[in-house]
Amino acid sequence: MKDLDVHSIFVIGFALIMLAAFVTAIAKKLKQPYPIALVLVGALIGLTDFSALSSLKSFITQGEVFHFVIVTLFLPALLGEASLKLPFPQLKHNKLPILALAFGATLISYLAVGLSSHFTLKLSIQAAFVYAALMSATDPVSVLSIFKSVGVNKKLAIIVEGESLFNDGMAVVLYQISAFYLLTYLDLGWEGLGMGIWMFVKVIFLGLIVGGGLGYGFSILTTFYDDYPLEIIFSIILFYGSYLLAESVHGSGVIAVVVAAIILGNYGARIGMSPTTRLNIGIFWDVAALLANSVVFLMVGLEITRIGLSNKWGMIFVGILIVLIARSVAVYLSLIFEKDFPWSWKHIINWGGLKGSLSIALVLNLPYSFKERDELLVLTFFVVLFSLVVQGLTVKPLIKLLQVQKTEENQ
Repeated sequence: MKDLDVHSIFVIGFALIMLAAFVTAIAKKLKQPYPIALVLVGALIGLTDFSALSSLKSFITQGEVFHFVIVTLFLPALLGEASLKLPFPQLKHNKLPILALAFGATLISYLAVGLSSHFTLKLSIQAAFVYAALMSATDPVSVLSIFKSVGVNKKLAIIVEGESLFNDGMAVVLYQISAFYLLTYLDLGWEGLGMGIWMFVKVIFLGLIVGGGLGYGFSILTTFYDDYPLEIIFSIILFYGSYLLAESVHGSGVIAVVVAAIILGNYGARIGMSPTTRLNIGIFWDVAALLANSVVFLMVGLEITRIGLSNKWGMIFVGILIVLIARSVAVYLSLIFEKDFPWSWKHIINWGGLKGSLSIALVLNLPYSFKERDELLVLTFFVVLFSLVVQGLTVKPLIKLLQVQKTEENQ
């Protein structure tokens, strides 16, 4: 910001962390999912004229600043922390439902939301499929933090976490294609379709190569040291380095971080980390993820100050309905061949397909010249708000109603 110096920005940032920590502490004391509390407090601040917070609101609601903080600073930490703890044997054992949801359900949802919003909300083809990409992923920031607080069946939790991590990479790739290349590809006809498919495959493949290579390399590096502060630094370099390197070669940074962290947390931990190192790396990333989650969700709420709501409530209602229906179709259709998959699990995966900060960050990354940017901001924010508040608060009662917690020993 032009009217803020470095000292003022530091003070504002510290105030944001303090506020986020205070709200998170109260939510945890009340045993409620803290993302919901944070986004509600942020929305209240955004809707209320607190003159003392005007500088904070003005600073946070700059799209460029928000995108940098969410995507570049927080997202690798959140993805890395979640992926680091995912046990590969269980991922491998549940690979079919995870892949069906992460790839099949994401593509089905993308097509369903895109076509529906074009014909129902009268969005342009480009804007409709950008909205579809934003809404096709279950955001790891939301899903992982809320599901950890409600205690679900272990196998179900692995599937939900696996889907939420891998399909974010899919959603980001679809977003990039829709926002910046879709019209060009449509003009080229079948040739454009081939170019779009090639770009989709290339971005994912490059993310896998970068994440796999760096994950393996840093895993080998840990065998030469038994020094947990140094190995924590190695993990920081790995998560951020894999993200930035993959993005620099036009690959998926999200997929790169997930793959690198899974390799380090399984192969690297087995061959090169002492129990003390594994414990301390886990604690470090627990703290980093809690801090990132707290600030991210508060910032999402503060973004409401950018949004004009006049005469848009009908569009908001229809937009939310489209996303809910598309998610249901995508989940049940993608898991149709999973014969031994309990219907109660499908219901929870469907209703637990929450949206969050990644969707907000991506829509804010749209250039100001994008014609329907304001409409997409409105739709995205309120889908996220509905998802966190309505779906987030009803996930736990749904788990109890379906008695999912009592089925673990039978699965």
